[in-house]
Amino acid sequence: MSRVWDIPVQDSTRVRDVRVAAEAACARAGLDAHATAVAALVATELGTNLVKHAGGGRVLINLAAPSDTLAEDVPCVQIASIDHGPGIENVSAAMRDGHTTASSSLGAGLGTCRRVASEFDLHSRPGRGTVAVARITPARAPRGPRPREAGSRTGTRAGGITTSLAHAEHSGDAFSRVRSGPRITLMLVDGLGHGAKAAEASTAAVEELRLCADLPPAEILRRLHTALRTTRGAAVGVAQLDEDTDRLSFAGVGNIGARLRTDGTWHPLVSHPGIVGAHFPATVPLRENAWASDSLLVLHSDGLPSRWVPPGDSRLGAHDPAVVAAVVLRDAGSAARPLRDDASVAVLAPDPRTDPHDRTP
Repeated sequence: MSRVWDIPVQDSTRVRDVRVAAEAACARAGLDAHATAVAALVATELGTNLVKHAGGGRVLINLAAPSDTLAEDVPCVQIASIDHGPGIENVSAAMRDGHTTASSSLGAGLGTCRRVASEFDLHSRPGRGTVAVARITPARAPRGPRPREAGSRTGTRAGGITTSLAHAEHSGDAFSRVRSGPRITLMLVDGLGHGAKAAEASTAAVEELRLCADLPPAEILRRLHTALRTTRGAAVGVAQLDEDTDRLSFAGVGNIGARLRTDGTWHPLVSHPGIVGAHFPATVPLRENAWASDSLLVLHSDGLPSRWVPPGDSRLGAHDPAVVAAVVLRDAGSAARPLRDDASVAVLAPDPRTDPHDRTP
């Protein structure tokens, strides 16, 4: 099931709760003692920064996967810090190892978080707030530009973030991505309702996707319909990128939102009414679009308000997909009006870390 640790951090007493949650997530993921200690340090520092510099915020911990879509089965704990605070004026200075502006800080700082975490990224805008995402795996991820996979024109990353209603233990939302040859399939599923039964539906969809990711999106949805018949059903959106042809296909059933940015313009990708596992439509429309070096795909559940506006920061797409997802999640709500439903955001984006000079055939 989609396990979530969602900790509001308004004062220093909640920092311990963040650390304990990170340790619990590591135990759930089966991470070793060293990785658990790293996660505890990162979680504590991020929680401390929320109190000292942002006037509070929240820490979301998910069991996730590295953003590299080739590493699907690596156990991973993702720690996201989200705030509506003043932002960071000088991100480069804040990211230097040991930098701190608070005398009572741990002294580790964001630079140490970046150094010890397997993956770390941060986005901040003065007056809008800061999002930081760290992932902890058993072994550190390789750094620097990486060659493209043979047959692939572009590198691709995928990731996201999941929350639950009223800080519940499980979310009825889930997302998954699976590579099958040159095709990367990103799925977001929203089990009907909330709680354990909704989570059972989304978990069944995630498990079935691993068995049928070689199929086109509409066929995947039909397979999921069969697999979810014993559950209460779900809304599902499936996007599939063919890296050989740079074509993106999307099909959805139910209330799953999708927005695609290409050439600087956002376009909605519309799902068809219905319920996967209960009321499946006779036909499922397929939307196809070109995929470019500046493209960005955002899938989201109906936990996001219908009024949400895609981010206008053109540089955001260069960040980790989970950072993009967390920014979308944060900006769809506010500190005064938090989201009031299970909510998930999943993002597919070109990988700026891929060496642009590599021309592997």
